[in-house]
Amino acid sequence: MFENLSDRLDRAFKLLKGQGYITEINVAETLKDVRKALLDADVSYKVAKEFTDQVKIKALGQNVLSAVSPGQLMVKIVHDELASLMGGEKVELNLKGSPTVILMAGLQGSGKTTFSAKLAHFLHTKRGKSPLLVACDIYRPAAIEQLKVLGEQIGVEVYSEPDTKDPVKIAKNALNHARDHGFNVIIIDTAGRLAIDEQMMNEIAAVKAAANPHETLFVVDSMTGQDAVNTAKTFNERLDYEGVILTKLDGDTRGGAALTIRAVVNKPIKFVGIGEKMDAIDIFYPERMADRILGMGDIVSLVERAQEQYDEEEARKLQKKLAKDQFNFNDFLSQIKQIKKMGNVKDLMGMIPGMGKALKDVDIDDNAFKGIEAIIHSMTPLERENPAVINGSRRKRIAQGCGKDIQEVNRLIKQFDDTRKMMKMLSTGGARQMAQKMKNAKRR
Repeated sequence: MFENLSDRLDRAFKLLKGQGYITEINVAETLKDVRKALLDADVSYKVAKEFTDQVKIKALGQNVLSAVSPGQLMVKIVHDELASLMGGEKVELNLKGSPTVILMAGLQGSGKTTFSAKLAHFLHTKRGKSPLLVACDIYRPAAIEQLKVLGEQIGVEVYSEPDTKDPVKIAKNALNHARDHGFNVIIIDTAGRLAIDEQMMNEIAAVKAAANPHETLFVVDSMTGQDAVNTAKTFNERLDYEGVILTKLDGDTRGGAALTIRAVVNKPIKFVGIGEKMDAIDIFYPERMADRILGMGDIVSLVERAQEQYDEEEARKLQKKLAKDQFNFNDFLSQIKQIKKMGNVKDLMGMIPGMGKALKDVDIDDNAFKGIEAIIHSMTPLERENPAVINGSRRKRIAQGCGKDIQEVNRLIKQFDDTRKMMKMLSTGGARQMAQKMKNAKRR
């Protein structure tokens, strides 16, 4: 996401590279390219101009320190303004109700039904809530069935009345059902339309009046650019919603909606959808998004994802096995599964500072681990438990069993051996010894 915008901004900042100080001329040249980059990302002209005018005022008022180049200073100013443009700070959901009622609104095709299920899964697994999904889309074929399938997938109950054609009645009955059965969050999935019309607006306004939600969230497809912003404005005028959800931010989006929507409707972006899986949902942090747009990575989010998959007991067992040099292919397979749970591989690597640009034209298949897993699954339980027994004939059988060349099997086993040695050294204080040796070598 934002690859094109990141690239264009990077080229704009290069105009200041090598400059000894900031002047009105070199700032104007840089910001001309910044404005073009924003317009190309589908940011509205008004917002792009106001943004660059604000950056210019701040840049010309700065004295460049000897330790900071004009280019670096401009990146810092643009970063801060981007974060401010997108809201400055994260805004949490209001979950104080008993039960909390959340109303989902948006056009058809924006990913509203899928995101309703993602949000239910998030609140259940990350916030310890007991959510109820409510199917109030009475028009789209199979909308109720879709929500039921997703609800079953995440273990969340779905309330529906397939024979009722009154969404207001369904919403009221769902509220009573939730109170009677101990649900503390109700997520109401409403009908979307292919375009905004008066009937749709009247209906969702009536559902909102009946349900009296603590949070009304507008779900918007980030790939629709400025159209998304215009739709968000119209919905806000009628519903006065509390926040925005941006879906499909992992796609080939130019990012204009994410950058503009807060400035236009003055409502925070609360969550973003970053994939098809039910856990592909992130809280929206403006500052972290600014980091990623400018190629600075997002180490905090990467660490948070890793912590979510961290099992303290498993880590303790692994530490003992490493110290005794007993790390095997079963452990290796377990580590791969944990990495896969963290999300899309290219997206994860893009969170590492500098890696986003390096991976721009690199195609990293999300199934990159499948070949490794196939080789390991082709091993016998004995071979996975005791890699030392894997001789030449066993390697040949493993290759035949998984349909791979023996060279690939040899390469994996060598990489495994190298990884095991490195992990053993780090687990037994070898890192400190290595650092001391390097220090001693420098003294010589």
